[in-house]
Amino acid sequence: MGDMSLSLSIAAIGSALGTGIAGMAAIGAWKKAFAQNKAAPFILVAFVGAPLTQTIYGMILRNSIQDAALDIGQGYQILFGAIAGLAMAFSAFMQGKAGARASDALAETGKGFGNYIMVVGIVETVALFVMVFCMTAL
Repeated sequence: MGDMSLSLSIAAIGSALGTGIAGMAAIGAWKKAFAQNKAAPFILVAFVGAPLTQTIYGMILRNSIQDAALDIGQGYQILFGAIAGLAMAFSAFMQGKAGARASDALAETGKGFGNYIMVVGIVETVALFVMVFCMTAL
């Protein structure tokens, strides 16, 4: 059972990296706002938290892999989970990078939140596709 948790574990590593990257950028944007005696936009937290969902997708996929009880064997399930987890991790990592740029741009201009969140959402879609397509493949 524990060996099949790679989709969750690897996706969570990506979430940690993505939230860390976006979080550092948000802190920098807030620092810049405070230094200029401007209001620090709290909405930047949306960009920071966005990569967290890939961990949830990894858990959902892990549960599906465990429930599938494939005839092919446990080795296939481990490899399946690892590759899917890696794809979700890259999605979370890149989403964090996009969120970092969005934080900087929004804090500097005060404009464009809708545009920025759309880009962050499109990057999210990669992880959703991985989860759904892998679940249908099981």
